[in-house]
Amino acid sequence: MNRKRLFLNLWLMLAACVLLHSIPAAAQVSPTVKKTDHVQIRQGPELERNDSDLTIITWTSNNPGGSPEHYGVIHYGRSPNSLTEIAKSPIRLNPTHDYTVFRVRMGDLAPRTTYYYTVDSMEANGESDGLKSSVEHFTTP
Repeated sequence: MNRKRLFLNLWLMLAACVLLHSIPAAAQVSPTVKKTDHVQIRQGPELERNDSDLTIITWTSNNPGGSPEHYGVIHYGRSPNSLTEIAKSPIRLNPTHDYTVFRVRMGDLAPRTTYYYTVDSMEANGESDGLKSSVEHFTTP
């Protein structure tokens, strides 16, 4: 009798695990928020960190809306007329905030070199939010 009870308990646990893990992940994604008509920078961009091995640039914009998954994007290069390199970092928008803080990491930069950059943001599907800063610059240590 104990064997039947043990088998029944194991079967119930297995069934519960299958049910719990079969819930679609999409049901857990926060809803799309109405896109903002005009995304603009409220603060920055500015250097948060500028070390020999890592540079972080941060800026704050109004909440762009759209899909909850976004990217902060930096277009950069050694000339203000040739911003061919790209760095991006993922972020999850908070639909209850009217602003979004973006932080993008840049690595593998040459020492004692001036880099020029602009910042942008985009949805996970690659669609730009229409945000573009003026060209800024920094020099690595």
